[in-house]
Amino acid sequence: MSDTPDSAVRTYIQQHRAAFLDDLAEWLRIPSVSAQPEHAGDVARSADWLVAKLKETGFPVAEVWPTAGAPAVFAEWPSDDPEAPTVLVYGHHDVQPAARADGWHTDPFEPVLADGRLHARGAADDKGQVFFHTLGVRAHLAATGRTAPAVRLKLLIEGEEESGSPHFRALVEAGADRLAADAVIVSDTGMWSETTPTVCTGMRGLADCEIELYGPDQDIHSGSFGGAVPNPATVAARLVAALHDADERVTIPGFYDGVAPLTDAERALFAELPFDEKAWLSTAKSHGTLGEDGYSTLERIWARPTAEVNGIGGGYQGPGGKTIIPSSATLKLSFRLVAGQDPDLIEVAVSQWIAQRVPAGIRYDLAFGASTRPCLTPLDHPALQSVARAMSRAFDGQKILFTREGGSGPAADLQDVLGAPVLFLGISVPSDGWHAPNEKVEVELLLKGVETAAHLWDDLAAALSRSV
Repeated sequence: MSDTPDSAVRTYIQQHRAAFLDDLAEWLRIPSVSAQPEHAGDVARSADWLVAKLKETGFPVAEVWPTAGAPAVFAEWPSDDPEAPTVLVYGHHDVQPAARADGWHTDPFEPVLADGRLHARGAADDKGQVFFHTLGVRAHLAATGRTAPAVRLKLLIEGEEESGSPHFRALVEAGADRLAADAVIVSDTGMWSETTPTVCTGMRGLADCEIELYGPDQDIHSGSFGGAVPNPATVAARLVAALHDADERVTIPGFYDGVAPLTDAERALFAELPFDEKAWLSTAKSHGTLGEDGYSTLERIWARPTAEVNGIGGGYQGPGGKTIIPSSATLKLSFRLVAGQDPDLIEVAVSQWIAQRVPAGIRYDLAFGASTRPCLTPLDHPALQSVARAMSRAFDGQKILFTREGGSGPAADLQDVLGAPVLFLGISVPSDGWHAPNEKVEVELLLKGVETAAHLWDDLAAALSRSV
């Protein structure tokens, strides 16, 4: 248990609330969109801004780490205790593209604070959740009288997460000695809801590919040649139709090899959550559930691997008819992966499956994007209990429940390279609209994140010291 007084933490946070939000708004005005080359300078400016702010916070080391793409930021604040454990916080400072024409009510890069919500691109994903650590560590010091954190605190804030983290693993491998840690805290996830605080215990991995299928050298007459030559659009449709069986299981041989099964304890934890399927469907803008037989909706999106068709196209798409056999067709597939699966092996399995199903007379190109490995926190790890305790204190003793995340991120690279357990600390909620128009963060929840971080470092210092 942390020795940080709750009232002292809250008093400090309230005293510095306005300045904290002003600083965050200043950062949010920088359109650090890593996916758009015209914003490369803004991503670099965002990294420089964060380095300056971390130095102002008190970090004696704060520096830009260049990559072959967009820059990351590294910071370090040693503890006064030379035996203190080391904790690395991960987040990202790049953001998704955004424009007023996408449906934003206001300029996405001009933050608006209204009704307890801060609207801007990056408010929740992920600048807000990175930035709460700056006020959190200051509240930790102020409330305890320390001059340095209870742990050796490091930060690694990536600049390419929204572009698939193509250079992240190389960055971590190159900087492994300086990034070495006893635990990693990822602040790029969310909670179940405003009234149900939760800690995420895992994220799925990701592999994706694009298949270009080529038939005739040009579009040809379907009457003169149809039924006698292969049609690439038909082949694309057959590949899609063959991807799942009648129980919605992926049919690719070897796809489920190594998948970690759900335990009874994990299923019980999922069942504790106040899941309303009708409300969930409304959020999903969908009209019915469908998925692998034998699993609940939450189990399907958190703990089971999937194969999805992200796009399919080919042939004439204009008004009226055009009776052709198209010369080409395109198929985009993605695979969400769970603990025990290796993206490299999945790529091999997918490649072999496609090769066996594409008929003679059809040529194809297959290209895979940057993959992401799955990540899972052991439920019995003492650091996980530290995160839950710190969050419970911030939420006035409320019981903290556990979730997983259906999406993907680069956390597993930190786990693999550094050999440290990964914990997740996020305060965003589903209504925040990650990647969507009018993204926002609930200010009171953001401050709960600050408070959680303020309590966490003492608790982790004790828990990790005992576990060594």
